[in-house]
Amino acid sequence: MKRNLDVVVISDVHLGTYGCKAQELLAYLQSINPKKIILNGDIIDIWSFKKSYFPSTHLQIIRYLLNLSEKGIPIVYITGNHDELLRKFSTMNFGNILLTDRFVLKYENKTAWIFHGGGFEASLQRSKWLAKLGGWGYDKLIRINYLMNLGLEFFGKERYSLSKKIKNSVKKAVKHVNDFEKTAAELAIENQFDDVICGHIHQPQMKEVKTEKGKCLYLNSGDWIENLTALELNENKWSIFHFEEHQQELMKNLEQLNFDYSLDELIDSILKKEA
Repeated sequence: MKRNLDVVVISDVHLGTYGCKAQELLAYLQSINPKKIILNGDIIDIWSFKKSYFPSTHLQIIRYLLNLSEKGIPIVYITGNHDELLRKFSTMNFGNILLTDRFVLKYENKTAWIFHGGGFEASLQRSKWLAKLGGWGYDKLIRINYLMNLGLEFFGKERYSLSKKIKNSVKKAVKHVNDFEKTAAELAIENQFDDVICGHIHQPQMKEVKTEKGKCLYLNSGDWIENLTALELNENKWSIFHFEEHQQELMKNLEQLNFDYSLDELIDSILKKEA
């Protein structure tokens, strides 16, 4: 039986990259019945986009989300930095799908300010080729980690995350995460929002932040490369869903979609519907 949710927030899926856990995301989406879906940036990795690598499992995510929107479930697609090319279409509606750069969610007597967060990094704006190089290196690291984990699983050992280990051990990376969270929370408090919801840094989080000007709840939906997490709102309360805690059950119930489209054919079918 599917779990009923008021809102689900997902970010940093990076469809079109080797690290994307599309099968796991599909299993998660099939397990929930949300009233609204918010996709908070970097869903499709346009920076790393290659037609030579966009497997059917990744296409199934797009098709499944489109099917949900056609059934009347509103979807908010917030642009990130890896899919920033979509910003030229911001504020456009495609049926039940709203494309925007930020979104304000109202629930109970509260307001949540939702944006991806890539704009915080001045280095990203000044030197995108460096960011792309970093993304390329991250993708290579994920591939190496994937092969390493195949070996560990073969010998009955626990999986290991190289990038998590590196991020957690490098002081500069830890400071970057802390600065990101602090900046997002301070901006939300100054603008009198109760919650602020981000993606971008692949670090699932939910914590209260206080400053001299007030307080807010900072939330981050994590990613679907390593953490496999989502934010869920139900009965006016936020929580973080961790896929790994439910992996066995969800993967057992995974239903593969009968999907024979190529990427070009899928895009063509979407454009024909809108026309």
